[in-house]
Amino acid sequence: MEFKDIILSGAFFFQTGIGVLGNSFLICLFIFVFLSGHGMRAIDTIVTQLALVNCFVLLSKGIPQTLAALGLMNFLDDNGCKIMFYLHRVARGLSLSMTCLLSGFQAITISPINSNFAELKARAPGYLIPSSLFCWIFHLLFSSYIPVGIKGPTQNRNITEIQHNGYCSHEIPTVLQASLFATILSFPDAIFLGLMVSASGYMVILLHRHHKQVQQIHITCLSPRASPETKATKTILLLVSTFVSSYLFNCILTMYMSFVKSPPWLIHTSAFLAACFPAVSPYLLISSDSQTTRYCHALWGGNPTL
Repeated sequence: MEFKDIILSGAFFFQTGIGVLGNSFLICLFIFVFLSGHGMRAIDTIVTQLALVNCFVLLSKGIPQTLAALGLMNFLDDNGCKIMFYLHRVARGLSLSMTCLLSGFQAITISPINSNFAELKARAPGYLIPSSLFCWIFHLLFSSYIPVGIKGPTQNRNITEIQHNGYCSHEIPTVLQASLFATILSFPDAIFLGLMVSASGYMVILLHRHHKQVQQIHITCLSPRASPETKATKTILLLVSTFVSSYLFNCILTMYMSFVKSPPWLIHTSAFLAACFPAVSPYLLISSDSQTTRYCHALWGGNPTL
């Protein structure tokens, strides 16, 4: 085993461990708040699901990549590889959907009373569970194509037609097949990403208008503290910008690797980028969301106002 392999496995292990720890803490935190009878925000149901699917993303990619970097190549057979890739694809799609749902719901929540979303604003909390259920069912069904072509690493095939991912492998499609698959399979992601960016742009406009209105109010004792809605909006905008950045970089690498046989360093880079948002997002929420901070105080025995 070379020194670079030890460094690589350590990087994947650290990223996976830190990410799973943060997301697991958020899940346990919201379960504690719910069981203790404290009032929860409607948006917390989305955050809990986001933390859950982020754990799946990290575990389904980080652990295999860590073992592969250590030189353990044959720990999964064909069925194990199919299941692992399927779970990762479902969790990755759900992470995108939940982040989109999070930004959309927050955009409706902070919209003015006289806006076009006034009627939807009152009914939005009731749509969260059906929307979440639709996302789960959609990705579970839509990702059923993933097992096709995925094989274990021990199969004897023509090396020019197989892309080895360290612990699994898949057949390299033709240019026409890769183009067709990329177009069809990226269409739902493009829709969710477009909705997410649109909602985020709308929130930025509302925050800018709010900032200008505050500047025009001349009150000597005006408190500089932002409202909880403003803080939550800024937190979600930070989450969305982090997600979009890592997602786009990963998509570019993934599309490139769909057409050509890729070197190991490119495969590792793509896997690391895919896990950046799931690993970072819980800490962004814990540090930026004031309501999550109050939940933490409640968990540690404080008596905050929830």
